[in-house]
Amino acid sequence: MTDILTISEAASFQIKDMMKENGEENSYLRVGVKGGGCSGLSYGMGFEQEVNDDDIQFEQHGIKVVVDKESEPIIRGVKIDFKQSMMGGGFTIDNPNAIANCGCGSSFRTATNVGKPEEC
Repeated sequence: MTDILTISEAASFQIKDMMKENGEENSYLRVGVKGGGCSGLSYGMGFEQEVNDDDIQFEQHGIKVVVDKESEPIIRGVKIDFKQSMMGGGFTIDNPNAIANCGCGSSFRTATNVGKPEEC
């Protein structure tokens, strides 16, 4: 099975640093989507110790990644990067499945998964 999403080298360094700072070196990086945000869906990333039976698992740059089955078709092909600028840094998510993105950049909509929009 091919990886569902791609994590850039810059993002992987940042994720590994965050794992170390939080004592989560042996955790999984969970990536998924949930309903909400002003465009209907929003991304979620976090560290977890537990993996569910129906989770999809793979590894990139030494990071163990899990994605739940419901999120998989929505985030297939996503590219996660980390950009540094004069104003600080942050993760960027490029989703080829998104047909609309929120102005604040934290939510999106796909053709098949609309969700219920909220305020930004």
